[in-house]
Amino acid sequence: MLPRDTARLRFRQMAPTDLEAMAGLLGDPEVMRFYPAPKTPEEAAAWIAWNQRNYAEHGYGLWIIESHEGGFVGDCGLTWQEVNGASKLEVGYHVTPAWQGRGIATEAAAACRDLAVEHIDVRELIAIVHPDNRASERVAEKIGMRRVDDDHPEGRARRIVLSMSV
Repeated sequence: MLPRDTARLRFRQMAPTDLEAMAGLLGDPEVMRFYPAPKTPEEAAAWIAWNQRNYAEHGYGLWIIESHEGGFVGDCGLTWQEVNGASKLEVGYHVTPAWQGRGIATEAAAACRDLAVEHIDVRELIAIVHPDNRASERVAEKIGMRRVDDDHPEGRARRIVLSMSV
């Protein structure tokens, strides 16, 4: 199960051969500015393995997003997250700096939202965003989400939660 191709993007499952691209993305201080720290190559490998487990268990996870010409753009997809003690389906996205500011995250997130609406038995889709990450919050708003809550995970910074019914 993959989101439909968009005007500029295609989706595919992550594989170990994506380690260099994913380590570059998740290790980029600008991309990871709202995370505790950029990820190491070992953490990027664990990220790929986590998504492969998600594909096996759920049929979805975060996918590699590429241009139609095959250029690496980032990752985007659907994962289960704990929010205030409840398990919720989140749409998440990371876009390389070279592709930021062009509506790519919105285009990819909308394709993932559509997949959730059409193929996954879930009533709600969320986005979890750092309170200072206005760009990511705008992406969630553009695909139909509205701020509904704050999440206070133990030992971590507060996050805001945007949601929509599906």
